[in-house]
Amino acid sequence: QVQLVESGGGLVQAGGSLRLSCAASGRMFDVYKMGWFRQAPGKDRDFVATITQSGDSTDYADSVKGRFTISRDSAKSTVYLQMNSLKPEDTAIYYCATYSYGLGKWNYGGQGTQVTVSS
Repeated sequence: QVQLVESGGGLVQAGGSLRLSCAASGRMFDVYKMGWFRQAPGKDRDFVATITQSGDSTDYADSVKGRFTISRDSAKSTVYLQMNSLKPEDTAIYYCATYSYGLGKWNYGGQGTQVTVSS
C-alpha cells in the first residue's frame, strides 16, 4: 500500500500562492491516478483536482479552474498542487489520494496539510 505525506501548507494572504507536495512511498507510484481533495471546517471533503497515471490528463473543480495546477514527478514519486490567486474560501486541510480502480474509491493515506488564506 502506498503511504502518502502531504506538505507545503501554511498561512498566506489572499492573492498569494502556495505549492503543496505529496510524497508517495513504494514503487507503485506510476500505476496510480492521483488526486487532491480538501476539507474546510464543518464541511465534507471535496474534490479539487486529479491527474492520470501518465500525467497527460487533468481535471479540476470549477472553483479552482484557472488558479490551481496539478502535476506529478515520477522520478520523485511526488504529486504537486500549485495554487495561485488564493482566496479565503480556499482555506481547508488539503489531502492527496490514490485511486483504486479495483475498489472504485479514493484512498487517503496522509494527515493532510493546512492551508489558511487571510483576507
